Amino acid sequence: MSTKSTLFGIAGATALALIANAAMAQDAPPAGTIVDGSLKGKTLTFVSYGGIYQDGQVAAMKDFVDKTGVTLLNDGPTEIAKLQAQVESGNVTWDVVDTDDLPPYVHCGTLFQKLDFSKLDISHIPPGQVGECSVPAMNYGIVLMYKNDTYKDNPPKDWKDFLDTEKFPGTRAIDGSGSPIGALIEQAVLAEGGSAENMTKEDIDKGIAKIKAIGPDTIFWKTGAESQQLAESGEADMIMMWTGRAMTAVNNGAQYTPVWQDWMVVMDQMTIPVGVKDTDAAYALINAYLGKKEQEILTEQTSYSPINGEAQPNVDASVAAFLTNTPDRVKQGYQQNIKFWVQNFDYASEKWTALMAGN
Repeated sequence: MSTKSTLFGIAGATALALIANAAMAQDAPPAGTIVDGSLKGKTLTFVSYGGIYQDGQVAAMKDFVDKTGVTLLNDGPTEIAKLQAQVESGNVTWDVVDTDDLPPYVHCGTLFQKLDFSKLDISHIPPGQVGECSVPAMNYGIVLMYKNDTYKDNPPKDWKDFLDTEKFPGTRAIDGSGSPIGALIEQAVLAEGGSAENMTKEDIDKGIAKIKAIGPDTIFWKTGAESQQLAESGEADMIMMWTGRAMTAVNNGAQYTPVWQDWMVVMDQMTIPVGVKDTDAAYALINAYLGKKEQEILTEQTSYSPINGEAQPNVDASVAAFLTNTPDRVKQGYQQNIKFWVQNFDYASEKWTALMAGN
């Protein structure tokens, strides 16, 4: 069995059992189901990160709002401290919350409800992306981009090559925008002959040492815009990039090519907080959002990849080239060992911060 097919450490054996139970998914209303008039007079508050992304999500929910009769309020951005205050006070006003990768695993059962998969059709979601307390809201990825002129007929093929400055000399640019990049640390461990599936705390040190060994001229970019500028100016020979920024850079003339082998899966999460007053309404909203048409609208509005495998968004070729939901892309994706990073987040953050500071 390949390493990447076993890596996604869902938080607990119970979650794996739930997800493996196909009968549950079959019992759920089909993704995209909307019952006319079913929520008339009710109000739901949806929380996300604003901007084009949240606008696209709301556009994807328009049929649900129009047909069910629900009043949909929007709030944001998502802040775990605000949600925690609501849960602890017993006054939860956020009904469906879009979060980033880790919070639903870290706070599963405390801030976020364990999901009832008899109410959600998860049958069209890529394998390994459903957690005990969350389903994906969208996909994007971190991809290795290499400069065409630097490597010509001998380009890098994977992250092992990215980490090998002897065989592939040149400047590297790494995502230093926030939390530790667990998938990159895992790739460094794999490059040293270790196991990402059976990682230990000591492996964090080994992985970060491997990344540090790339050299002092490594660029740690802080924003997506900065990574895009690095590509458009040709300043780095290899760049870790978010797929959306990579797409935009190439469209703007950057002479770089993506390496799709083991592109790093990134996803926002859809969750229901503990203490929501009308969980059935929240489930209905999420299940509709998971529908084929809804996911097509989301992608057409935002360029993020849909999480329904049947979705066929109408986008131009430049966008389609960087979508991550095709069968080939799904097979090539690398999903970090979430369970390990949840358990070792504080230690990894300390070590990652030291790396960013040059220590």
